[in-house]
Amino acid sequence: MNNSWRITNGRIIDPSTSTDRIGELLIIDGIIAAPDQAPPPGTPVIDAAGCWVVPGLTDMHVHLREPGEEYKEDILSGARAAAAGGFTGVACMPNTRPVNDCETVTTTILARAAGASVRVYPVGAVSKGGEGKQLAEFAALKTAGAVAVSDDGRPVHDAQLMRRALEYARDFGLIVISHSEEAALSRGVMHEGAMSTRLGLKGIPAAAESVMVYRELALAEWVGARVHIAHVSTEMSVDLIRRAKDRGVRVTAETAPHYFTLTDEALVDYDTNMKMNPPLRSAADREAIRRALADGTLDAIASDHAPHSILEKETVFDAAANGIIGLETVLPLTLAMVRAGLFDAKRLVELLAVYPAAILGLPAGTLQAGVAADVTIIDPDAEYVYSVDRVVSKSRNSPFLDWRLQGRAAWSMVGGEVRHRAGQG
Repeated sequence: MNNSWRITNGRIIDPSTSTDRIGELLIIDGIIAAPDQAPPPGTPVIDAAGCWVVPGLTDMHVHLREPGEEYKEDILSGARAAAAGGFTGVACMPNTRPVNDCETVTTTILARAAGASVRVYPVGAVSKGGEGKQLAEFAALKTAGAVAVSDDGRPVHDAQLMRRALEYARDFGLIVISHSEEAALSRGVMHEGAMSTRLGLKGIPAAAESVMVYRELALAEWVGARVHIAHVSTEMSVDLIRRAKDRGVRVTAETAPHYFTLTDEALVDYDTNMKMNPPLRSAADREAIRRALADGTLDAIASDHAPHSILEKETVFDAAANGIIGLETVLPLTLAMVRAGLFDAKRLVELLAVYPAAILGLPAGTLQAGVAADVTIIDPDAEYVYSVDRVVSKSRNSPFLDWRLQGRAAWSMVGGEVRHRAGQG
């Protein structure tokens, strides 16, 4: 397969090298070439006129369901969906069956990912079995290839265990990704507010998230460790994170496109594709998330891609599983924020490529000469309907089905090899 290219006439946007210009990017044998390097004779050309040429996007929060629930998604199908969405790397959460709490599961994931369309980075569990009772073996997980630890899907209830997790992760050069949720406050199915009352559904207050965010920030500050807050959804959480950063707490945080695009008003028809955890919040929360993306309080956008089959979703709202697919819609929904003037193209690349890689310590998020050519070419103007027949993921549980979207990945390259090209299977 060819892995040398001349990408011409595109807008090259690389915040890691302070680059934003119309020009040419040369890839030779899968490596970004120096600007003054001459292309070998016969190097194929991609005319990227009207497109953005950016470092390959990294989704730092996905659920690939393998091992154990391959009927929803598997590593190979999830990677294809990621490439279609413009991603060249994904970090997969450990709440598989069995849980990724040991080197055996981590190495199994990496072996399976050897044939995947994108780079797959396993996240190990904080606790054995994800049960929040006993720490997993962080050293073994890191040696096997884990890039972070998390019990995502459920919180670490025991504050002492979280303290120890932060300390050990610090010592092993890992970061703890916190699923911040106070379970005693989360015994509902949607955001607690006027809409939950109207629909007759039990609500989950915003404090269910922010109470635990406060705990994580306090513990990280106390022990001098890094912590990353996953899927931030509330104004209160944003305010806590912003103040913690001002104090010098080593915190980073992400949100997902559904939290800056939708609100709890979207549940009016009891559509289970709108059901997720944390739930869709109020309009005020949505606006706070948007402001936090613009001002740097939030560092990354991740899909929280959570595939479910119709078995889990086509049922009564109370019984339906939480979660939506998102790998294929992150880019157009984030581009909508650029068109709305919330932030610029440079900031989009920071949120989707530069910072996710930096947070996880990955050799990605840059177009610097000499690094592997993981490249995404974005067509910001392409318009299409995100219909069921366009979905690449095994599952179809998206709240954005039949939406008219603008912007997509025209090309996704990993090591200079084309893993996705718009309009081709």
